[in-house]
Amino acid sequence: MRFGATILDADGLRLTDEEKALFRAVKPFGFILFARNIDTPDQVHELCAEMRDAAGHHAIITVDQEGGRVQRLRAPIWRDWSAPLDFVSAAGENAAEAMYLRFRLIAAELYDVGIDSNCAPMVDVAGPQTHEFLRNRCYGTDTARVIACGRAAADAMLAGGVLPVVKHMPGHGRATMDSHFDLPLVDAAQGDLAKHDFAPFKALNDLPMGMTAHLVYDVIDPRPATLSPVMMRLIRDEIGFDNLIMTDDISMKALAGSPADNAQAAIAAGCDVVLYCNAPLADRAAVAEAAGEMTDAAQTRAARALAARKTPDDIDISALSAKLSALTGEDMHG
Repeated sequence: MRFGATILDADGLRLTDEEKALFRAVKPFGFILFARNIDTPDQVHELCAEMRDAAGHHAIITVDQEGGRVQRLRAPIWRDWSAPLDFVSAAGENAAEAMYLRFRLIAAELYDVGIDSNCAPMVDVAGPQTHEFLRNRCYGTDTARVIACGRAAADAMLAGGVLPVVKHMPGHGRATMDSHFDLPLVDAAQGDLAKHDFAPFKALNDLPMGMTAHLVYDVIDPRPATLSPVMMRLIRDEIGFDNLIMTDDISMKALAGSPADNAQAAIAAGCDVVLYCNAPLADRAAVAEAAGEMTDAAQTRAARALAARKTPDDIDISALSAKLSALTGEDMHG
């Protein structure tokens, strides 16, 4: 079937009749969950089933489960995690191994309730000016360490049946403003960007899905990367990422203009699918109409992403938790 070029959300713990009707009509490629959609394991599982039934296919269901400030499934039912930057620092030379264990346990919790994607790893490289909204979500200030930890996190999720979404392409670490509210401008030289910011995405360009950044790279193009054909060609050609690219949420205030116009601009720039969240149903319908169906190239990339989903390997949760506690000194038992 031809998927709608959107990833959409829901207002509550179950779908409303109006949401079901919209999702049946537009057949979104996937969905994203927020804290308002999370109550109990059974409820989350039922919501995921409702979403897939309404979309008419086994849609990707993703979430932001990074740990720290950004995690939608929380204690006491699910594990709470320290901020990634603190976690990596605590693990020291064992950071990559610890990140594998962390995200293998996260994947187990997600897969168990029907969630089969996670908007991670976040391989933006932190710097001295990184805005606080992003900084402690990063894996470090050293590009090589960020690559190693990002690869470990992605491998762990794939082993756990959860599709990783590498973000924010092609690098958000130099942002000095929060793109939820403002449009960050980066004026670094392109050579420096390629060496530091773009390098983790090039190293992880085999991952099945990626997410764009809402920021402007002044030396390359005056448009936000999400809406820039120039930046999308850079991601495809120089970084070499030829898998599915979703936008960051186009409702964020970094993007001027209407969400429907931004959806059209993102698809025209070369994004495969538009993420749109936290909006009235009528606005979700308008964005779905503006984004339309996936292009042939996007549909091919979507098929590759879906094919990367696998049945998880068998793990001993208690043993992995104990090993992780030994590596980090933190209590990792759920």
